[in-house]
Amino acid sequence: MAPTDDEYTPTHFQFDTSENEPTYIIVETVAELEGVDSDELPSLYDTIDHMADNLYSDPPTAKAQVEMTFTYAGYRITLNQDGSAEFLKIPSTRK
Repeated sequence: MAPTDDEYTPTHFQFDTSENEPTYIIVETVAELEGVDSDELPSLYDTIDHMADNLYSDPPTAKAQVEMTFTYAGYRITLNQDGSAEFLKIPSTRK
């Protein structure tokens, strides 16, 4: 079956950058998108350590426009220092 356009459409979120644990929010967001409990997902710490925490808790100047992109649990995730985020489901290549 060919992928639909919806499979290539990212989902956008706006996170609160004052949140104490952005990694928790990322895992919860993927769990919600997948319709699973967050305990069923792999550890985000093993993927990106505490880099997302630093992006929000001690960000560089806004002029830097820092963003980070990584793959986690089947999603390509882009976080921006302003709290905007994009989650793109990576199409499965398995048949």
